[in-house]
Amino acid sequence: MGGMMGHAGMAATAIRYLRSVGAPTAAAPTPPPARTPAARPSLRTVRDDERAPLDTAEFRSVLGHFASGVTIITAPGEPGPAGFACQSFASLSLDPPLVAFMAGRTSTTWPRLARAGVFCVNVLGAEQGGLCRAFAVSGADKFAGVHHTPAPVTGSPRLADVPAWIDCTIHAVHTGGDHLIVVGRVEALGTDPTAAQQGPLLFHRGTFGRLAP
Repeated sequence: MGGMMGHAGMAATAIRYLRSVGAPTAAAPTPPPARTPAARPSLRTVRDDERAPLDTAEFRSVLGHFASGVTIITAPGEPGPAGFACQSFASLSLDPPLVAFMAGRTSTTWPRLARAGVFCVNVLGAEQGGLCRAFAVSGADKFAGVHHTPAPVTGSPRLADVPAWIDCTIHAVHTGGDHLIVVGRVEALGTDPTAAQQGPLLFHRGTFGRLAP
């Protein structure tokens, strides 16, 4: 045992000496070369010569075969409330409760909704095609003669006699070509059983329709 301790002591002394004179005591592992992160691609808009060769009229015609419901998106504001007709509405998430709608970048109503930070989705019934047309125009007083009450959380206009309504705060906004994808967090919602009896207002190939009995 004593001899083993002596050899260990001499080895330790030798290592201390080699270190003091700068001699290498063992081959140190060579660290791996630093990885250079891949350069991120630059973000840019699509140039005209890169666009898909699609005829816009054909695009609308083909997509028009997809039937959808119709809504009116409203928000409080000054000097008065704002709103527009919208068929591009969808349920997005159950947990958390999220919905989404698409607004055109050139919409004159969207900036007013954005400033409000809140909105109410009014789902239209089969007999409310005229109401939809009134909110599809630009520059007019869309709320003239339209009865509405404040939604319970945001105060956005909740239109009378709609089958369903969804009261929301703006959760996020994403770009989507010539439209914006607006995501809303649902704060309250409800239905009108009497109004719901008329069935939904449908939009298909440029015209309104309703469910057959």
